[in-house]
Amino acid sequence: MAAGRRRLPGETNPKLAKLKYEVAKDLGLKSDIDERGWDNMTTREVGKIGGNMVKKMVDSFKNEND
Repeated sequence: MAAGRRRLPGETNPKLAKLKYEVAKDLGLKSDIDERGWDNMTTREVGKIGGNMVKKMVDSFKNEND
């Protein structure tokens, strides 16, 4: 992203969005997201998804650099 440019609400990187839904599905939270939407997910649920996304990204980076 260019310096000084901020993302607009709802504007996401397609690869990260795909990973987010993949992780949510793996954690069994996909149906909750479909029913309640992201705005109504608890901080704990969203944090769990984000934490697992980071873990997958780090693991992927490590595997690429081995």
